[in-house]
Amino acid sequence: MTGDGGVGTLAGETGIADVLTLQRRASASSSPEAERDLYQDTLAEYCWARDVAGLSARTLQNLVQPVLEVCTFYDVVPWRLTSRDLDRYFSGPGKPGQHTTVRSKMTRIDGYFAFLEQRYAGEILRRFGAAVMSPVDAFNRPRHRGDFGLRIPPSKQALKEFFAAWRDTLPTERKYPVAVRNYVMAKLTYISGVRAAELCKVRLGDVHWDHGQWGRFLVLGKGARGSGPREREAFLFQEGRDLLWWYIEEVRGEFRDDPSDPHAPLFPSERLPEAIAALNMPLAPAVLPDTFRRALKAASKEHLKGSVTMLFPHLLRHACATHNYESGMPLWDVQVLLGHTWASTTVGYLATAKGDPERRSLESSRRAVRRLSGES
Repeated sequence: MTGDGGVGTLAGETGIADVLTLQRRASASSSPEAERDLYQDTLAEYCWARDVAGLSARTLQNLVQPVLEVCTFYDVVPWRLTSRDLDRYFSGPGKPGQHTTVRSKMTRIDGYFAFLEQRYAGEILRRFGAAVMSPVDAFNRPRHRGDFGLRIPPSKQALKEFFAAWRDTLPTERKYPVAVRNYVMAKLTYISGVRAAELCKVRLGDVHWDHGQWGRFLVLGKGARGSGPREREAFLFQEGRDLLWWYIEEVRGEFRDDPSDPHAPLFPSERLPEAIAALNMPLAPAVLPDTFRRALKAASKEHLKGSVTMLFPHLLRHACATHNYESGMPLWDVQVLLGHTWASTTVGYLATAKGDPERRSLESSRRAVRRLSGES
């Protein structure tokens, strides 16, 4: 009896000791340092999870930046943030210039907290006594204010006259190769509908003259839903083929690099960095999108006539979609031309072309007249 009782008592005491040991470990791991360690671990795991989901490296870098920004400002871990903290930050020291930036940051913070609630809420409550709850609530959640205004491109005739006037001035430009490069980039943007960032990255070897009917060129397109850049073929059409052939044959060789290298940029910068010039490297850097934007803006001030007086590359992309659709190109082909994944995105580019009540009214009246004439 005594032996059995002794064994039973020993077993009971061992169990109690195990529980006390676990409690001491939990208490020891609930320090501020442990909280910060877990915070860093959750950030890393969140990025790993989104990487597995297929997000690009650039998207992953930006994903947790708002969380780091706010937590660094208050010097707290995320689960100690409150809705009031977020309100004070984004209405004061962290207030950006645009509402869209606030909405983007709040969405990313909310996404990170959804991850915390799903995977770490129990551990954080057990170890640190903090309930995981997103500081983005029903009251401070940003709403879309319609800050993307309607982009109205110039008419087809206005752009035709604009490019004609611009080309007439090219021979008198002080930097003829640079002026031609800017002109060709703008015209190709309008013809092919590519983005400025896509066009600047095109290399000479990316132009495939034998693809399709008039040739095509590869661009590193914008991936859908943060999945990263994807290669796609952009279309030249006959006008773009003739223009690009003239540029490569007559003008491209006047820049300070090797125009026979397939890795050379199609549209190089006229300025070589000192490090590259000193090494006498055969490749020039590609022109930057901002340089292209400034050149197009200056040209539009000088040569564009009509109600629209300012051009930027993305407006030419809208003009490409609108004018092709108005000329009879089906919506699906416009979607392929722009490289969109979803037709709903393409429809947004056709805001000024998707409805013409005046034309429909005239067509309806003509049909009514024909019917009445047939009846009589």
